[in-house]
Amino acid sequence: MFNWGIRTRLITSYLLVVAVVLTLLGSYILWYFHRHTVDSLSANLLTQAEVISDLLTDKLDDSLEPPLLDATVKELSQRVNLRVTVVDTSGRVLADSWENPAAMENHGQRPEIMTALTTGYGSATRYSATLNENMLYVAIPIRHGGAVIGALRVSNTLSYVEEGFSQIRTVLLIALFLTSLLALAISIGLARTYTSPLEKIIATAQEIADGRLDSRVHVRTGDEIELLAGTLNTLASNLEDKVSEITAEKSKLELIFRHTNSALMLLTRHGLVVDVNKAAIDTFHITPVMLGQHNLQVIGNGLFDKALQEAATRRESRLLDLKTDIQGVKRVFEVFIAPISGGETGTGSILAVFHDITALRDMQEKQADFVANASHELATPLTAIKGFAETLLDGALKDPGLSTRFITIIHDEADRMHRLIKDLLQLAKLDSQDYRHGITVEPTLIEPVVATAVNDLAATWTQKQLTVAIHAADEPLAVQANADWLKQVVLNLLDNAIKYTPAGGYIAISWRKDRNQAIFTVEDSGIGIPAEDLPRIFDRFYRVDRARTRAAGGTGLGLAIVKFIIETFGGKIEAKNNSRGGTTMQFQLPLAAR
Repeated sequence: MFNWGIRTRLITSYLLVVAVVLTLLGSYILWYFHRHTVDSLSANLLTQAEVISDLLTDKLDDSLEPPLLDATVKELSQRVNLRVTVVDTSGRVLADSWENPAAMENHGQRPEIMTALTTGYGSATRYSATLNENMLYVAIPIRHGGAVIGALRVSNTLSYVEEGFSQIRTVLLIALFLTSLLALAISIGLARTYTSPLEKIIATAQEIADGRLDSRVHVRTGDEIELLAGTLNTLASNLEDKVSEITAEKSKLELIFRHTNSALMLLTRHGLVVDVNKAAIDTFHITPVMLGQHNLQVIGNGLFDKALQEAATRRESRLLDLKTDIQGVKRVFEVFIAPISGGETGTGSILAVFHDITALRDMQEKQADFVANASHELATPLTAIKGFAETLLDGALKDPGLSTRFITIIHDEADRMHRLIKDLLQLAKLDSQDYRHGITVEPTLIEPVVATAVNDLAATWTQKQLTVAIHAADEPLAVQANADWLKQVVLNLLDNAIKYTPAGGYIAISWRKDRNQAIFTVEDSGIGIPAEDLPRIFDRFYRVDRARTRAAGGTGLGLAIVKFIIETFGGKIEAKNNSRGGTTMQFQLPLAAR
């Protein structure tokens, strides 16, 4: 796992300590042995040199006769088993116990000779090419009559010293090797003892890092390592609890984010769309390619982008009423913008919640229009009633002709107001969920309902000399509806056709089967409806010609009631003008299951 792990470091450290200590100790022992031996040998050679110098001084005069001197030196050398060399002050070899003095080179530049002549004692160690051995040389001056007349050099081989040195070095190397092996074995054991629990802790920590939060480590060392293992187990347990808690919360948020009816959008602080829920995809028609794009490319509203930037900068939530156009459809949203904290770095991302209040705003506008229209429609007959009543009280009541006329107008206005209030109550009932839930929807035969409605208005269409024709389907049809409500639809449509069809005209009522639907048609030969007014004739209080509608006694609510009832039954209605003049009202309702 590691190029230079703890175990390797421990083993290497032990070996280095042992090797360095033994090397230093062995080096010191070798150095001390060599120095002590050479010093002892030097002292011994010095003693021998002084003895030989005394012997030579007693036998020699200041002339230092070479033949006699060389013979004496050779004789003394055999006794002491040392090489003895005598040189004069110029360095010329006068006698040598091992070689012919005449064949030897001048020794004036030998360090031990030079030192002895100048300081009274000299020693040196160097390799002898003649003997192929290292030699130790000790030299002292030769004095006669208080004057230095030459130098005496005594030397001995260092071979036995070097041999002892080599033996000691070999022993020390063997000791170093054996000690290193022992240290290696001990260090491996100690390293395993200390690193094995650490390896268990590392393995468990790796498992925890890989997501296995139920992993635990169990070591018994009685020291800090056991405390570390316990701390790791506690950390893993706490982490497991926190992760479980976070996972549960994340799952809840995911469910809320994905399945809430409101459109949710997660954006970066720079306005890039990061994630959206299904409602946002359906609402704004977002494709996977749009993720990561700027909100101006996805929603295309500068007011929303400005609110995002303000929320990110100020780190404050914002509530925004957003009006936008989505594929040609006007939509209104109440947008809640909340910055999500990113720690010390500021706002990390932004959550935008879009509540679609288009229907609510539309309903509020319709309610406002409804109240205004209802007030206006009620105010008109009330004003007329009040005005004509005041006229009667001012004296017109005494004129029989005027009083009869004014009372008739008051009666007609009161009757129209009564119809208006009746239609308003009908709409209020239809808007009430409790009322709608109390209505029974069941299979209803069409023909009896249509026949009853035509018969109820027979006096009206007969008086205008209108022809009302009923064209039934080839077979009896039943729709899934309520008989009373269905009759109300037919009555309203037939009443409108009668009002706006001139005398002598015709009205045709028909129905037929189209797959699983029943198609109703109410066609007249009346005045028709301007094309620009056709889309709005089912709105409440909407009139094509208000003056003419009031003259006909209309309230402007009949078609709104018809549309409401038909849509409640799961159908739909439309109006169109005939090619020959007049209007055709056509609606469809689902057939009842047989």
